[in-house]
Amino acid sequence: MRLLHTSDWHLGRSFHRVGMLGAQAEFIRHLVTTVRERAVDAVVVSGDVYDRAVPPLAAVELFDDALHRLADLGVPTVMISGNHDSARRLGVGAGLMGRAGIHLRTEPSGCGTPVVLSDGHGDVAFYGLPYLEPALVRDEFAVEKAGHETVLAAAMDRVRADLATRPPGTRSVVLAHAFVTGGEPSDSERDITVGGVAAVPAGVFDGVDYVALGHLHGCQTLTERVRYSGSPLPYSFSEAGHRKTMWLVDLAADGAVTAERVDCPVPRALARIRGTLEELLADPGLTRHEEAWIEATLTDPVRPAEPMARLTERFPHTLSLVFDPARPADEPEVSYARRLAGRDDQQIAEDFVTHVRGTGPDEHERTVLRDAFDAVRADDAVREVAR
Repeated sequence: MRLLHTSDWHLGRSFHRVGMLGAQAEFIRHLVTTVRERAVDAVVVSGDVYDRAVPPLAAVELFDDALHRLADLGVPTVMISGNHDSARRLGVGAGLMGRAGIHLRTEPSGCGTPVVLSDGHGDVAFYGLPYLEPALVRDEFAVEKAGHETVLAAAMDRVRADLATRPPGTRSVVLAHAFVTGGEPSDSERDITVGGVAAVPAGVFDGVDYVALGHLHGCQTLTERVRYSGSPLPYSFSEAGHRKTMWLVDLAADGAVTAERVDCPVPRALARIRGTLEELLADPGLTRHEEAWIEATLTDPVRPAEPMARLTERFPHTLSLVFDPARPADEPEVSYARRLAGRDDQQIAEDFVTHVRGTGPDEHERTVLRDAFDAVRADDAVREVAR
């Protein structure tokens, strides 16, 4: 059986104020063409279909168009909700869509109930694990500690239990939206840390033939059977080095996996350039980036006059301007933003405690801070679902 694995469409998202809806529509056309021309048997979409819980109408219309195009091909599609999606909204009409071959899996209670498709070698069971917010699904999975690993492990226990009841030789595919250990994040993914931990081990998914992951925006192979497709389009300059693709996966009769990357159409290259303003304007080596979307980091010791206007004369698609003045190593004056760069909320709070009283928090105080941040994030998730 040939699968096309994609994820993280983020329909409705912009890139530094540049609307991406046209590029997203072009990706959908490319996806449908790939399905038709490469004889795909099933499409799997591993979450973050939309960029936010209440997407703009134009994004909903594009999603509707994508579903109609896939249904017209007669190729089954299995799709889960991600942490950016409203699972309840995405799942509206799932029963009717299922009759057209579009299978939406947005309810945690359905983790152990697969979509079963068949080919000449027998059945393939597709298990959809939507994004499982630990604080919201703790009771569903009857786990004592609400963490990503515990709820995903409980969901996979249901998958393996159901699979054990299937005829011998039944192959299995799991769709999941999670941060799995070994994956490389980018700046455009929303933080899902709970209890100080974001990642889960790949071993949680043992026992199935292929795991189609979503959430991280770079295409990645964690093991031959566990892969991220990544987002089809770039959504931050941290993705400048990404090759945007989908996975074309062949699942053999014995469950063996072979996979090929299929390139996605990208509207414009991304480039990060760094130096003084005069260096960037004069460097002949930067000619290849003149039509790219640009993030320029200026190292001038004093902010130059009209830097954006001057940059756009050479690089008309400059979208982001960062100031990082070159300073001596012993220079004490470091900007607040630079001091916070790369530090999460927990670390910033602990630094504040240290600054105020001269000593850092003890283990009990760290736990109190961590629980407070988790509670706020969980409350935000509940509010977003209820909108």
